[in-house]
Amino acid sequence: MAKSYEMDMTSGPLLKKILIFSVPLMLSGILQLLFNAADIIVVGQFTGSSALAAVGSTSSLINLFVNVFIGFSIGANVLVAQYFGARDEKNVHETVHTSILLAIICGLILIVAGISLAPPMLELMDTPDEVLGQAVLYMRIYFVGMPATLVYNFGAAILRAVGDTRRPLYYLFVAGCVNVVLNLFFVVVCGRGVDGVAIATVISQVISAALIVRCLVKSDGMYRLNLSMLKLHRQKVIQIARIGLPAGFQGAIFSISNVLIQSSVNSFGSIAMAGNTAASNIEGFIYTCMNAVYQTSLSFTSQNLGAGKIKRISRILVECLVVVFLVGAVMGFLAYTFGAELLRIYSTDPEVIENGLHRMRVICQTYYLCGMMDVTVGALRGLGYSVMPMLVSLAGVCGVRIVWIFTAFVWSRSLFTLYISYPISWGATFVIHLICFAVVYRKLKARRGAQA
Repeated sequence: MAKSYEMDMTSGPLLKKILIFSVPLMLSGILQLLFNAADIIVVGQFTGSSALAAVGSTSSLINLFVNVFIGFSIGANVLVAQYFGARDEKNVHETVHTSILLAIICGLILIVAGISLAPPMLELMDTPDEVLGQAVLYMRIYFVGMPATLVYNFGAAILRAVGDTRRPLYYLFVAGCVNVVLNLFFVVVCGRGVDGVAIATVISQVISAALIVRCLVKSDGMYRLNLSMLKLHRQKVIQIARIGLPAGFQGAIFSISNVLIQSSVNSFGSIAMAGNTAASNIEGFIYTCMNAVYQTSLSFTSQNLGAGKIKRISRILVECLVVVFLVGAVMGFLAYTFGAELLRIYSTDPEVIENGLHRMRVICQTYYLCGMMDVTVGALRGLGYSVMPMLVSLAGVCGVRIVWIFTAFVWSRSLFTLYISYPISWGATFVIHLICFAVVYRKLKARRGAQA
């Protein structure tokens, strides 16, 4: 029965399988985003722009903490996919059990870090005094759910590696519905504020984690989880860290550059913060759909590398680039076209809507560049290269943004100047990643040819 959820990515027509794999991932990402979107919409509509700004001001900081550890799930995905492609049951088993225990340990570390560092970090970001207390409260409650968040993400990464993107979608649908209902209950019925929506999010995260663990435990495949056999296999930890740590570090540095941008937005006041928060949340739905194609590129490349199907890897990249361009361009155009209507879901304040449109005008119409950049990174990581795309991304994305903030933004202090740094950094970094892939792929073909 479990095999019906698996996918052989190493044979057959690519485009059809890419779509079958990526569409449930897109829907899963959208549902996961609804956890935070529900928080933002409920507080924006029922408690005002101050609470909306408080929740929104924490997102880049939460990502800063979480991205380091989410990177490890990428390492787990690549390893399981390679061993699954090679039909190596022993190594799949060891990777699965190492990954889940690693998720629990990392989640516990995040609880301590998030609770203790929330106040000083939010102060460093120049969070206004009128929202600081609520932002700290939201972050501290949110981080209590970190073990569940990481267990879900690592478990979903394992299922993606074997081609199963449907069951994580089902589990997130259940958890997402619970989150929305609890948000309304705690805020509207119980009269709570940011603490109510944070508690609802934690409960929904625990539900999604429990469902995915149950799935792995009951699986009949080689990736079956036995909770009594959880163990950190030293070699697997090293391999996961070799791929995942650079990815996580890259995500953290990305978040630092976004924290700097968030701090710059904060300097324009709470109305600009609220508009930026609402627009960012709408853009998040586009990003998560493009990120699904990144995950597809990663998993397909890893499985084909494990199976020795080198020729398919370049075709995987080309077809994923076409798909992500279409997803990003179409969704970005629609989001900006209906921007005012979408922003009104988050706030009815005309000034908040106007500030949100300032951001969407720049970001939404160029967002496909970010997707194409990420897909190329996915292909490189799927080939086992993680340090290279990390270094290129740090220089091409983070470096450009940081330099931009301290030069162009200083010279011309406006939201447009701030936001234009995004597409400039995406485009430049995509081109460099593409060159890196061409070099790596040529070397891989030459090495496999010599071995043959």
